[in-house]
Amino acid sequence: MFSTNNISDPGIDLAGSSHLHYSPTVAVISLPCTSGIKPSWVLYAIQRGFDGVFIAADGDECAYLPDCSERASRIVADAQALLEQHDYAAKRLRMAAICSVCADPFVNYMREFSKSLAELGPSGKRPA
Repeated sequence: MFSTNNISDPGIDLAGSSHLHYSPTVAVISLPCTSGIKPSWVLYAIQRGFDGVFIAADGDECAYLPDCSERASRIVADAQALLEQHDYAAKRLRMAAICSVCADPFVNYMREFSKSLAELGPSGKRPA
C-alpha cells in the first residue's frame, strides 16, 4: 500500500490504535503526495510477489498540488495498462481516498481488496 504522510497515514494509524482488524500482510509505504507514485513501482511490487497494490490517496485534500487527484487517476490508469502489458490483471491495483479519520473505511477497503485478490488467485497472473 502506498499512503500519504499527512492525510491517509493518520487514518491507517487510527485503524491500528482502534484495534480494527485487517490483513497483517498489508505493508505501508508512506509518501508525501500520491502524485509521486510511479507506475513502474506498481509493476515492480507485483513482479516481486505482492498480490496487489492499494493506493490510499489524499483526494482533494493534498497539501502539495491542487490537481493531485487528476494526476493520481492518470498514474493509476498508466499503472493498470502497464500491468496488463505484462499479463497481470489490472484489478491488482486499486485506489481510494483515505482521510485522517477514515479508520473504518480503510479497514473495509482492505477487506474488500483482500477478497478481490483472493478471487484472482495468488500467482498475480491473469487466468488463461
